[in-house]
Amino acid sequence: MKNLFLSTLIIFTALASNAQSSTDVSSAEVKFVFVNNDVEGTLTGFNSSSSIDLENLENSKFKGSVKAETISTGNSIRNWSLRRSKYFDADTYPKITFESTSIKSEGNTYEVKGNLTIKDVTREITFKFSKDGKNLTGKSTIYSSDYGIEIKNKREQNRVDITITLKVT
Repeated sequence: MKNLFLSTLIIFTALASNAQSSTDVSSAEVKFVFVNNDVEGTLTGFNSSSSIDLENLENSKFKGSVKAETISTGNSIRNWSLRRSKYFDADTYPKITFESTSIKSEGNTYEVKGNLTIKDVTREITFKFSKDGKNLTGKSTIYSSDYGIEIKNKREQNRVDITITLKVT
């Protein structure tokens, strides 16, 4: 009985100390720039089950999604067109998701590799995150044509720069 109590106490202590060092994502802001046309936009409808432990990165997981129907570029006709089947097909593929596969520290930055899924196409990408107070800001570049979203004919003309700002608590 004494050993059971001691084992239980050790487990709860370990869980409590892990919970204290872990940081959760409370909100996110996702911005993008379609470089070739100089079109800026955002995605909202953020949902996350991330848990970030900057002291023990092996215990961390970046996992979240945004709603494809929330794409906003400041032009309602363009937004409507992007949500349709030719581009994001938000009715069939309602979420854009990201899940980390590895996280490592590089000085004051964090390299987060993971799988980005858009329109049922999954590709590995890397975000470079920096921490500023309660914010983690990550940047990456993708090509929309790699995900079946061909705005322009040539791959390099479909460059999209992404910035994600995570508010951590």
